[in-house]
Amino acid sequence: MFYKLNYKVILQLFGVLLTFNGGLMLLSVLVSALVKDQATSSLAMASLVVLILGASLLIIFRQAQPQIQKREGYLVVSFGWLAMTLTGMLPYLFTGSVTSISQAFFETMSGYTTTGATIFSDIESLPAGLLFWRSTTHWIGGMGIIVLTIAILPILGIGGMQLFAAEVPGPNSDKLHPRITDTAKRLWLLYLGYTLAETLLLTFAGMSFFDALNHAMSTLSTGGFSTKNDSIAHWNDQPLIQYIILFFMMIAGTNFVLSYFAFTGNFKKIIQDIEFKYYLWFIGVFTLFVMIVLVAKNIDAGSIETHPQSLGSLESKFRHALFQVVAVITTTGFVTADFTSWMPLLTLLFFGLMFVGGSAGSTSGGIKVVRHLLMIKSGILEFKRALHPNAILQVRYNSRLVSDSIVQNILGFFILYLLSFIIGTIGFALLGYDFESSVGVAASSLGNVGPALGVFGPEENYAALPIAGLWWSSFLMLLGRLELFTVLILLAPFFWRKN
Repeated sequence: MFYKLNYKVILQLFGVLLTFNGGLMLLSVLVSALVKDQATSSLAMASLVVLILGASLLIIFRQAQPQIQKREGYLVVSFGWLAMTLTGMLPYLFTGSVTSISQAFFETMSGYTTTGATIFSDIESLPAGLLFWRSTTHWIGGMGIIVLTIAILPILGIGGMQLFAAEVPGPNSDKLHPRITDTAKRLWLLYLGYTLAETLLLTFAGMSFFDALNHAMSTLSTGGFSTKNDSIAHWNDQPLIQYIILFFMMIAGTNFVLSYFAFTGNFKKIIQDIEFKYYLWFIGVFTLFVMIVLVAKNIDAGSIETHPQSLGSLESKFRHALFQVVAVITTTGFVTADFTSWMPLLTLLFFGLMFVGGSAGSTSGGIKVVRHLLMIKSGILEFKRALHPNAILQVRYNSRLVSDSIVQNILGFFILYLLSFIIGTIGFALLGYDFESSVGVAASSLGNVGPALGVFGPEENYAALPIAGLWWSSFLMLLGRLELFTVLILLAPFFWRKN
């Protein structure tokens, strides 16, 4: 007996998502009209199509029963993301910037999942309106389009806890407010505020307002799309710009709940947060190690610098080391240097950093720092249990006991993550790529990092991927962005059966 889904409310929510998607697409139409990039009519047509689809679903299913359970929540998140991607790729196709549906889908999925991998070789030749839409997909996906929708669901009379649980399946359970809608609103206010602040600071530092806004959206979403072919290396002669982006990348990789505590004056919560301490500790230790190697081996840090006069300075080595460590750990993927050209040891290090991820409750991808900490704590307890088999030992986090179910969930997640990475690597190897390229693109796609290794390194793009590779990478991006369970549970037969 199959579970009877409330498909009407699912389609109604798809209508909300598409209407929202089409509405934000209108902003790119406005940008296009202001700069007169000749793409205004194409972008307007794409927006109109998406708005009509969304409005039609809302009208047809306006009387849907406002009841949503966990199964519907998982379906809305997973298939809603696909619906957003399928409609979000229309600007690429309508403007003629991309002629292949597979490439358009890949670029759009990379945007919404904040991966930052691109098929474009000459980004600067794209219309300004399309570049803005490209960054907007990052910004939407950064905090999660579903979480944003939760903030407006009361208009439809639908509760949103199930959706929030599906969108943020990690172990962190902190809430800013008992009502989930208020939580979502507060998160988005922080997100918007940081975006505006970075935009103003980058403009002050010397960026054009258009470039500043696009890079702010990419930074806070930990996405990595740039308006320049050389990414952030375009401003290698302007350290202030790179330090500003560095600062906001670190914020974006931090639990946004901590930002709320900071703005409400509750600094004690921040100081006591173990994950935040180790997040900073990881960044500091790895940066120091990279810098020592760069100095000891006299390696030019900025191998893709457009302004070589700054290559040899100690400050330059520190800046590039810190920037690339933060960009990879937070899965932002911005590039100031080709770290794969430094030396094999550092290439291996950055490959490992692709699995770290930022904090839980951030916009970063990857495994997340808190999961690493709890796995390590759990492993240490197993050693203690071997010596004291009768002792009652439990994992603690932030001075609180962590239930066995959460520990098991994290261990299960880690095993599934590694299996997904291995299967992902095999998939790319079957397409004919060497070991370095296969493991690099699999880790980068699953972790939503962007730049990878081998033929997909920081100086390259993903245009060479065949059709099968584009779809395989897109699947891994979605799997990683929704943290495995939300997607993989749909493949389980028991999900569709009535209990």
